Amino acid sequence: MRENVTVFEHPLILHKISLIRKKECGTREFRTVIGEIATMMAYEILRDLETELVEIETPMEKMQAPMIRGKKLAIVPILRAGLGMVDGMLSMVPSAKVGHVGMYRDEETLEPKEYYCKLPEDIDQRLVLIVDPMLATGGSADAAVNFVKEQGAKQIKFASIIAAPEGVELLSEKHPDIQIYCGSIDRKLNDHGYILPGLGDAGDRIFGTK
Repeated sequence: MRENVTVFEHPLILHKISLIRKKECGTREFRTVIGEIATMMAYEILRDLETELVEIETPMEKMQAPMIRGKKLAIVPILRAGLGMVDGMLSMVPSAKVGHVGMYRDEETLEPKEYYCKLPEDIDQRLVLIVDPMLATGGSADAAVNFVKEQGAKQIKFASIIAAPEGVELLSEKHPDIQIYCGSIDRKLNDHGYILPGLGDAGDRIFGTK
């Protein structure tokens, strides 16, 4: 395990990941639980935000209270499955801006193809959290990180719920400057680039498509 990779061990995160792995987990439950996992992951990922003392007044008296030190945040989902994590993270940081990177994977070559990229104008001044429920081959994640860097982002974190060892290795090797967070690192990829045991296609399960 590389130093820039963190795997969550919180029992609530692990429990909820097990729920969405079940093939009988329906679209509504899957979508809800993905959001809940994203909320808990955001709580852990952002624990290093700096605070500063600000004067406030309680019903009893004035005091110096810790508040987040004005760091701007951008959440950037990789379309389309990454959208399933956005609302859960926004529930923790509702002031965050949201960008989008559209990627799809060529089913024959497994190479990522970009079709859309829209980011906040001040992306270079923001902590950027790129999210995708699945980190499989790592190709799409690598491409998305490159796109965001090309737009000027200097502080980037990447979060996935389920990851394959191959994807974690590729992303951490190509981008040692970013921190990678995973809910689970599974066994391996199959011949079609799907994670085993995994949970199937996250995008299809979030949006009820096939």
